[in-house]
Amino acid sequence: MGTTGGKYRVNSFFAGIGGFDLAFERAGFEIGFQCEIDEFCLDILEKHWPDVPRVRDIRSITNETAIVPADVWVGGFPCQDLSLARMGKRKGLGGSRSGLFYEFARLAGKTRPKVLVIENVHGLLNSHEGRDFQVLISALAKLGYAVGWRTLNSRYFGVPQSRRRVFIVGCDRDWRGPASLLFEPERRGGDAKEGEPNETATVSPFKEIVGDPCGEGPVHQALAYCLYACSARHTGTDWSRTYVCYPKSGRVRRLTARECEGVMGFPDGWTLPGRLRLPERDLEAKRYYALGNAVTPPVAEWLARQVRQYLRTLALPRNP
Repeated sequence: MGTTGGKYRVNSFFAGIGGFDLAFERAGFEIGFQCEIDEFCLDILEKHWPDVPRVRDIRSITNETAIVPADVWVGGFPCQDLSLARMGKRKGLGGSRSGLFYEFARLAGKTRPKVLVIENVHGLLNSHEGRDFQVLISALAKLGYAVGWRTLNSRYFGVPQSRRRVFIVGCDRDWRGPASLLFEPERRGGDAKEGEPNETATVSPFKEIVGDPCGEGPVHQALAYCLYACSARHTGTDWSRTYVCYPKSGRVRRLTARECEGVMGFPDGWTLPGRLRLPERDLEAKRYYALGNAVTPPVAEWLARQVRQYLRTLALPRNP
């Protein structure tokens, strides 16, 4: 349906700064279409994919023929109404932002890509005591998709950050598909290590540091806390709770936006805009916010390779 030059095609909704897009491109996919409403994120997408057609607002797509045909659709629909980091009552899928999932489902039902991949915060699982998650799964099932989900933490994919996110996959009329995408059959070699003595306390991974604590610095945690979508102007408790220290001078600072790109698994300079010209302080705020909302490419790339392998198997005969 959406292959060109031997490559499978992927369409990206709520694309942000292109975490899914970068990952799937690295896995051998062609980016066919993007949808993103934020002006800063649009500028980043235009810089990295200047020739890809894109639409700003998913609600404005009334004719599905405006969407490039693709084998796979990906989307991290807005999490603001679901996130546990949000203060106060969560509106869930009834919120104006997270409720945009229904627009994604509406369009998917009309075009029927072979695979859907959805990412969101871990809070989706317990929003409204799990009812929002049930609604989401039911909506996809009613379209004819077999659905599976798994919580993945970026720290186990080579990303120096503890970032738990829920990944939901839907396979068009194929009940075997989701498990093959989300759960790898291989296991690691060798024997499991012996357990530590009972009296030995487990050291928190957040307490491991990099650098010389008696030197000039910098010194920082080996594993960062989850980066949230907050601006550089946030006051009080730092938005990431991850600091860089200089022991001798006593100076402490937050991570820079460039450092956050690395903590998220993006290349250096990924969030530097192409055409937009912003004051330095505003630029840093935009970069922080966009990175906090992003999908970590190494996790998405692992899943993209699983999807590619799955698509290849669809052409093979299956046992009943």
